[in-house]
Amino acid sequence: MNETFYDKIFKPKTYTLSNGKEVKKRASRTPLILLVVLILTVVSWEVTGVDLSVIPARGNQFIVILFDMFPPNLNFLGNIWGPLFDTIQMSLLGSITGALLAIPFALLSSSNIISNSLLNGFFKLALSILRTLPTLVSALIATFIFGLGTMAGTVAIFLFTLSYIGKLMYEHIESVDMGAFEAHESMGLSKVEAFRYAIIPDILPTYLSVSLYAFEGNIRYAAILGYVGAGGVGLLLDERLGWRDYPSVGMVLLILMLVVFVIERISEYFRMKLT
Repeated sequence: MNETFYDKIFKPKTYTLSNGKEVKKRASRTPLILLVVLILTVVSWEVTGVDLSVIPARGNQFIVILFDMFPPNLNFLGNIWGPLFDTIQMSLLGSITGALLAIPFALLSSSNIISNSLLNGFFKLALSILRTLPTLVSALIATFIFGLGTMAGTVAIFLFTLSYIGKLMYEHIESVDMGAFEAHESMGLSKVEAFRYAIIPDILPTYLSVSLYAFEGNIRYAAILGYVGAGGVGLLLDERLGWRDYPSVGMVLLILMLVVFVIERISEYFRMKLT
């Protein structure tokens, strides 16, 4: 057993087996990990200036606002359907286009399919950059390019879906058995044809499951994109909160929760069929 710096500080314990052979068991590293986490937490606390005294002083206002939302304003229901359908439409369109474009991105990022390391690196870097860009930020940028409305929200959801599914799929592609792919190539098929017949049947259930899961999340993300002018039900929430119209906010949230619940159940049903 090679001795590490940690072993020099916390000496391994020696045990004697029934056959007389001695074995060493390293000390648990859990205490060190917990100590590091504790130090980082304290440092973060000091840097961000967290003041826990605000919670007992103002935390009750959260409960007050929740009670103000009930009963929901049923008369406001007619104002919800239009923005709600906008939210669903931009989530669906952004999810579908992002999921479709994720396939060629994943293919070009897979080092076991495309042997050009420069090309792999470029597309992996592109997916990494898109993943690090928060959806709200990309929606805000899109509003400057396409103007206020659902187009900006659709673009933001599209970019997130592309980066999310693209990363998961190229990692999955790089882990598949390449025997069938190489056999198809040896028969004279191109890389794209070999990918279609050998790799896609293997990754298709995962791809569809991940795409459905992304769509579920996009419905929730789309609900807050209105705060940066990207349209949908988020714009309605921002407006009603600004007017302190909490019963109407409660009605919007209730309908949104019901829609998300129904979509999640439908998505879960199809994902179970794929497994």
